[in-house]
Amino acid sequence: MIDAAHTPNLGSVVAVRGSVVDAAFDVRLPPVNSVLRTGPDDRMVIEVLAQLDARRVRGIALTTTQGLARGMVVRDTGEPLRSPVGKAIISRMFDVFGDPIDRMPAPGPVAWRDSDHAPPTLAERSTKSEVFETGIKAIDVLIPLERGGKAGLFGGAGVGKTVLLTEMIHNMLGHEKGISVFCGIGERCREGEELYSAMKAADVLKNMVMVYGQMNEPPGSRFRVGNTALTICEYFRDDEHRDVLFLVDNIFRFIQAGMEVSGLLGQMPSRMGYQPTMGTELSGLEERVANTLHGSITSIQAVYVPADDLTDPAAVHVFSHLSASIVLSRKRASEGLYPAIELLQSSSKMATRAIVGDAHYELAQAVRKTLARYEDLKDIISMLGMEQLSPDDRLAAGRARRLQRFLTQPFFATEQFTGIKGKTVSLKDSLDGCERILRDEYKDYPESALYMIGAISEAKKPEPAPKPQPPKAAAAVAAKGASGAPPKEAKAAAPQAEPAQAPAVPAAPKAAEAAPGPRAPQGAPKPPPSA
Repeated sequence: MIDAAHTPNLGSVVAVRGSVVDAAFDVRLPPVNSVLRTGPDDRMVIEVLAQLDARRVRGIALTTTQGLARGMVVRDTGEPLRSPVGKAIISRMFDVFGDPIDRMPAPGPVAWRDSDHAPPTLAERSTKSEVFETGIKAIDVLIPLERGGKAGLFGGAGVGKTVLLTEMIHNMLGHEKGISVFCGIGERCREGEELYSAMKAADVLKNMVMVYGQMNEPPGSRFRVGNTALTICEYFRDDEHRDVLFLVDNIFRFIQAGMEVSGLLGQMPSRMGYQPTMGTELSGLEERVANTLHGSITSIQAVYVPADDLTDPAAVHVFSHLSASIVLSRKRASEGLYPAIELLQSSSKMATRAIVGDAHYELAQAVRKTLARYEDLKDIISMLGMEQLSPDDRLAAGRARRLQRFLTQPFFATEQFTGIKGKTVSLKDSLDGCERILRDEYKDYPESALYMIGAISEAKKPEPAPKPQPPKAAAAVAAKGASGAPPKEAKAAAPQAEPAQAPAVPAAPKAAEAAPGPRAPQGAPKPPPSA
């Protein structure tokens, strides 16, 4: 007798609407989240999302549906979407199906695991809090990140989210002993190729895995590529007991792909066109990023903010999952203050006395207070100028402007564009620089001396301008130019001229008292300044 579980479960395509495919099965109805294959060589992949009735299922295509037609045979694989895991995948680049896309042969022996499963339970989680140093002054001082936490880089288009994320990769991979997994969701293919080439040139691919579902992929692929990357992260955390750095660019594209899938399936949209299940879908992804007793997953995520509106539902939902929020400002970017972090809007749950210590906490609060005071004075300065401020306010504005420029930093990721060598600054040097600026040790330095430097010791005070020559030295130089005599002769000749003119000065008043005569001619020579 043939076992029904091992017989191929075949069906047929009954409807195709864009990326939505309906299939009918007579023998056995595939379960939700199972993978169907069809087309030439089974290259078209469909994931089941709903069972319509006893015979039909509806799924979303994870590949292009070009050439798909009604009546084509569909094969039920009987398993969900799977991801490759194992040491052989390190330094490789994969797509949502776990196929290599770096023009290299398939990796050696690997295991395959289900991409979609539940996050760890509360009993399995760890509650240890530890600061994660990045080497970027503005972040380490005011917005410290949590090891094993989630940080978001919020900003509109063109303010530097990807550049800041790339710089963090460069700074962290050099001294972190764990593994890094980069997940590209719905971003430009050019950026993926540039990042791969940069990481390969820096010799850090040996501790890195990349997974991409870029903007040219169908919405179903962009919607599931995050689960593929997280399955790889969980393998290194739970099986290899290693700390994992999980980098995502861009988590908003995950939400956007879910919105496209929801619209294709005919669901009623919620506020501003987002899918009604956005909160559930985002939680299913974000809650898998967690610390356990075996290791940690630290996540840094770029978050595109539509129209720079931080009240957008997508941004609000992402905010609730993060331990640190780094807001990038278009205004600061226009002023050339990079990284363009809005320091007063950004926040971190790690910036407490119990975690960073009293000294760091007090200094960070003093920096924020100084910057906030300067923001209050900006209107007065723009209308009346700095000269109309009180001395205390003028000093505070100077401190704030020097702090803003000190917290700029040249990046390794932008060396080829700026020509300035990138720099990494330790937390100790960053705190020392801010403290010395608040103590007015650099009030005599121009603001430009603190712009785009590393540690505060790199600030250089400009040399003072040469002082004007005194009158005697000027006369000596003039005498030398007129007579051609050397300076010594000019000095020797000067005392001889003084006695000849000395009697004439007191004699003039006596002659005037004796008999008033005609006035001296207007062009008469005056006595030298020394007389």
